[in-house]
Amino acid sequence: MIALRAVAFLAGLITVLAVLLSAIRTVVLPRGTPVALSRVLFVVVLKIFDIRVRMAHTYLQRDRVMALYSPVVLVLLPGMWVTIVVAGFSAMFWGVGFGSLRDSVVLSGSSITTLGFAAPADSFAAALAVTEAVIGLGLVALLISYLPSIYASFQRRELQVAMLEVRAGDPPSAIIMIVRHHRIGNLERSEALFSTFEEWFADIEETHTSQPSLVFFRSPVPSRSWITAAGAVLDGAALMVSTVDLQRDSPEAQLCLRAGYLSLRRIADFFAIPHDPDPVAGDPISIGRDEFDHACDELRAAGVRLVPDLDRAWNDFCGWRVNYDTVLVTLAGFTMAPYALWSSDRSVHYRVAPLAGFGRLRRPS
Repeated sequence: MIALRAVAFLAGLITVLAVLLSAIRTVVLPRGTPVALSRVLFVVVLKIFDIRVRMAHTYLQRDRVMALYSPVVLVLLPGMWVTIVVAGFSAMFWGVGFGSLRDSVVLSGSSITTLGFAAPADSFAAALAVTEAVIGLGLVALLISYLPSIYASFQRRELQVAMLEVRAGDPPSAIIMIVRHHRIGNLERSEALFSTFEEWFADIEETHTSQPSLVFFRSPVPSRSWITAAGAVLDGAALMVSTVDLQRDSPEAQLCLRAGYLSLRRIADFFAIPHDPDPVAGDPISIGRDEFDHACDELRAAGVRLVPDLDRAWNDFCGWRVNYDTVLVTLAGFTMAPYALWSSDRSVHYRVAPLAGFGRLRRPS
């Protein structure tokens, strides 16, 4: 019996330390590190939501369901931590000889809630009770401090997504963006837009890997999405540097492209979404030449001056698009993004399997 109690104490201690480490890596560590406990909760809740989503008949119904996904997980996260801590300390209390297992569970629950309706008799158990109370308060405090950070990042992201509607329409389109800039005589001076989104991409790379629940936070307006906005800006930049006949080069557009595809790749890496880390020109992309030619026709009809050699323009566009094509389309399917040209319009048949590290692609039946 003594050996069994010793094993129970050690198992409880390891369990509590594992929860503390998980909480620190989830909330405190400023780095995108997958956390097993948090991922299990995300996966289990996602599977439950996926059942409800399959029952929805329209996108708006699916959007309303998935809008609750991340908030529900964030509310359940401290509950999961507290439950496991109670189990761990129950094992430790029983291991040090505090009554029956039932008495140990009651003492653990009393300690973590600081209600104090059960009190240990010896000093060592009392020290454990105080430690558990401090840990319980700390876990709650961590989450309370975590939520403002998440919503501040969400507001920064959504500000630019909302402002993009003025320039690129709703749903956002690279073609509309270029046409509108041309009509107001601002096509040659669109550097400010790409400079702003270069910073935006750097911001979402940091926030959406260190706070991965943000990836699933949906925009206040159902037709908006951070990933479709990213696609419109990247495609607009790719068309500007490859197809639109500008009087001078646009280094801001090229820098925005690089910032964008690096950002999307690192978010994809966090969720173990497969992609080629070093694509080359000539690799296939999800956009066909006919779609590119149709876009050129629309731009030309709006009076936008294009380069003479469209064959070379197509090759140059593909050379840029190949850097972000796979991660853009897959993330659009992963987040169930609303319809948008050249991104989510070709991702509705793809979802990322929520098991095995969020990593395998599948086609739903």
